[in-house]
Amino acid sequence: MLYLILSIFCSVSVGVLFKISRNYTSSKTQIIAFNYLFALGLCYLSYEPDIKAIGASAPWLIYSIIGVLLPTIFLLLATSIKYMGIVKTDAAQRLSLFIPIIAAWLLFDEEFNTLKICALFVGLPAILMLLAKPSSNSQNKWIYPAAVLLGFGIIDVLFKKVSTYTELPYTTSLFVIFGISFLITIVAVRFENKNENTKLTSQNLLFGGLIGIFNFGNILFYLKAHHAFAKNPSTVFAGMNMGVILIGSLVGLFIFKEKLSKLNFTGLFLALVAVVLIVISQS
Repeated sequence: MLYLILSIFCSVSVGVLFKISRNYTSSKTQIIAFNYLFALGLCYLSYEPDIKAIGASAPWLIYSIIGVLLPTIFLLLATSIKYMGIVKTDAAQRLSLFIPIIAAWLLFDEEFNTLKICALFVGLPAILMLLAKPSSNSQNKWIYPAAVLLGFGIIDVLFKKVSTYTELPYTTSLFVIFGISFLITIVAVRFENKNENTKLTSQNLLFGGLIGIFNFGNILFYLKAHHAFAKNPSTVFAGMNMGVILIGSLVGLFIFKEKLSKLNFTGLFLALVAVVLIVISQS
């Protein structure tokens, strides 16, 4: 249970750090680049991937797509937190689990039971209610959490495809993907530096390093939790998704004083119900 708690803590901490970084003159692009630098280093130190074993037969197309999508969605995640807050962004990220479920039905011919169908019917209004703006908010940047939901869902589907490639350990594939993401962000940072005359700063290094540590910690402890609950993976699945939604909501509401309407609160409740239904359906 400790690994699961640590994974939830690391996941929520990423959003908190992005939220705090708004108070400083910072570059989200640089922060994300440093994040992948630290995550790449930690992945190498923790798993010692066999780089020589990576050959031409590896699924490079999928690696490349994920490698591009990860920093892109991470940038949208930071923007969503800026405009819509931690509560809605974390909930949208966790509701992205509907994408791989629908993909399993359409692409992999997985049968849908009654509980999964009910979860989808509950989840759709939950998303709409979460993204609805409070009456006091004249602007509603719903497109950002919506993009986070869609992006993380697609990434999850692609990671499931990577997991079917058994010629390389999953952690070695993860190292390759982190490496591609880092290279992409380096190009983005150089472009930003040239066109916007920005410079590398210690603040961006600090936030990027911390986010990279927590980002990698989230993955590391999540994998360890699945190993500890090998006979009951639904416990990890439920604990992670519900834990992040609940803790993220509490942090957003009480620490950052984010405003939610009654409709948003109803959406949060329905989101938890949808996650519970999915977990039960997979037990």
